[in-house]
Amino acid sequence: MTLDTATLSRLQFVFTIAYHIMWPVYSIGIAGFIVLLNGLWLRTGKTVYLELMRFWIRLFALGFVMGVVTGVVLSYEIGANWSGFSRITCNVTGPLLMYEALTAFFLEGGFIGIVLFGEARVGRRLHFFACCMVTLGTLLSAFWVLAANSWMQTPQGATLGKDKVFHVDNWASVIFNPSFPYRFAHMVCASYITGVFVVAGVSAIFLLRKSHREFAETGLSLATWIALFLVPLQMLLGDQHGQNTRQYQPMKLAAIEARWDTASSVPLTLFAWPDQKTATNLWAIDVPYLGSLILTHSWKGTIEGLKAVPPQDRPYVPIVFFAFRAMVGIGVLLLSLSLIGAYLRWRDRLFTDRWFLVALVIASPLSFIAIISGWIVTEAGRQPWVVYGALRTADAASPLVAADVGVTTILFIIVYTFLLTGFLWFFLRTIIQSSESTAVGDLPPASARGRMQSTPALFRK
Repeated sequence: MTLDTATLSRLQFVFTIAYHIMWPVYSIGIAGFIVLLNGLWLRTGKTVYLELMRFWIRLFALGFVMGVVTGVVLSYEIGANWSGFSRITCNVTGPLLMYEALTAFFLEGGFIGIVLFGEARVGRRLHFFACCMVTLGTLLSAFWVLAANSWMQTPQGATLGKDKVFHVDNWASVIFNPSFPYRFAHMVCASYITGVFVVAGVSAIFLLRKSHREFAETGLSLATWIALFLVPLQMLLGDQHGQNTRQYQPMKLAAIEARWDTASSVPLTLFAWPDQKTATNLWAIDVPYLGSLILTHSWKGTIEGLKAVPPQDRPYVPIVFFAFRAMVGIGVLLLSLSLIGAYLRWRDRLFTDRWFLVALVIASPLSFIAIISGWIVTEAGRQPWVVYGALRTADAASPLVAADVGVTTILFIIVYTFLLTGFLWFFLRTIIQSSESTAVGDLPPASARGRMQSTPALFRK
C-alpha cells in the first residue's frame, strides 16, 4: 500500500470517525436509559430511580461533550481532505448535514442545560420533557447522518450532471434511499445495546464493591431485561440489512464472505485468510450449504462472487472479512450473556454470581468494538467507491501534500489519546467516588426519602 495523499486521508478519517462514533452511540444509549429512569421516577416515586437518573445524567454529560468536540473536527476534515467529494456531492450531503445541525444539535443544545442543572428549578414533568427532547435530538442526529451516509451507499434521487456535480431530483428518494431504513434501525438498536451493557458493567462494579446494593441491583436488572429483548432484535435487523446489501451492494457481501466465484449452495466460511492477489482463500474452514441458507434463506441460493467485477473494482477483502466476524462474534457473546443473565435471574443468582458480574464488566466496552467493526465493514466494503458506483474514493480526495496529511494524523492521534484518557479518568473517578459515598445521587433529605416505597420486586429479582 502506497502512503499517498488519498491513502493518508483515508487513514486519518478512519481514525477520527472511529473515535467519534463511540460518543454519539454512547449518548443515544444512555439518553434513552435516562428517559426510562425519569419516567419510572415520575410513575412510581421510587427514590432508587431518581438516584440512577442523577448518576447517569452526570456520566451522559461526559460523553455528550466528547461527541460535540470530535464531531466538529469531522466537518472541517471533510472540507479540507475531501474537497472533491464536497464539491461533487454538496447539493446532497450539504443540506442533510445542515438539517442535522438545525434539528438535532439545536434541540440537544437547547435542552441539555435543563437536563443537567434544571431538575430542582423547572419541576419533575418539565425535566422529564427536557430529557425526552435531548433523547430525540440524539436520534435525529443519527437520522440525518445515516441518511447522508446511506445515500453514499445506495444513491438515488440525485443525478450526476454534466458539470460533474450531483443535483437532487427527489429529496424523499435521497433521504429514504434503499439502505437507509435498515441501517438506521440497526444503528439505533446497536446504540441502545451499547448503553445497556455500559449500565450493566457499571452496576456490576458497584455489586463487586458491595456498595449501594439497591441502586446497583435495580440498574443491573433493568439493563439485563432490556438486553434480553434488544440483542435478538439486533440479530434480526442485521439479517434484514444483509438481505438489502445482497440486493444493492453484492460486492460488499461477497467481500464479507470472501466469496470469489459466483455459485449456488455455497458454504459458510467460518475462517480463512483471503488472498487478494490470487483471489482465493487460504486455510478455509467451511460449513456446507450454510452460507446460502443464511444469506439467501435458501439451501440453493446463489451468491455473486468478487470475480464478477474487475480487480480494481473489488474491496480489500481481508479487512471486510475479519471486521465482520469480529462484529458477529461480539454479538454472539452479548447474546450469550443476555441468556445467562435470564437464567441466573430465574435461579435468583443474578446479583450474586461473581464470575457473571466480572464478565459484565469486561464485556461493557465490547459493543463499541462491534460498532466500529460494523462501520469498517460498511465503509471498506463500499470501496473503491465513495458514492457507490458513481464516484471513486481516489477522485474525492483533496490535492494536498502527503506529508502534511501524515503530520496532522499524528497530531490527531496524540490529542485524541489525551481526550480519551481524560474521559476515562473522570468516568472511573465518578464511579469510584459514588460507590464510596453514602448517597449516589444527591438525594432529598432522609425524611422525604422515608416516605417513598422500596423498589418493585420485578426490578430487583
